[in-house]
Amino acid sequence: MQELTINGQVFQFHYGVGFLKEINKKTTIPVEGFPGERKNVGLRYTIMKLYDGDVETLLDVLDIANKNKVPRVTKEQLASYIDDENTDIDELFEETLGFLKKTNATKKETLDVLESIQKAIEEQKKEQENKN
Repeated sequence: MQELTINGQVFQFHYGVGFLKEINKKTTIPVEGFPGERKNVGLRYTIMKLYDGDVETLLDVLDIANKNKVPRVTKEQLASYIDDENTDIDELFEETLGFLKKTNATKKETLDVLESIQKAIEEQKKEQENKN
């Protein structure tokens, strides 16, 4: 479980099934061959945005991961923590992705998405090298 100390108070963040259900609802796509049906894919998009360093996504992820925890952190407290010059934002992104890689509910999809990102980067590099 991830813990952050914000203004001297320790807050816990959990990336279990409840988190997965909540984050997945944030993005849906149509299911091919089934008119009117949609599939929740929020975790996939969230991982890509975290990888890219999207601060708003980080804020949402931390907010959802702290849901139903006591004490409950507010979005304002999280925003202040992220804005604080003493917060290493790169480390916070890495730590958060690290928990998504380790937690049973999110591990497989997180690792799959990160592997796909790495493959795309490698293919892009090869294309650049072939152009030169």
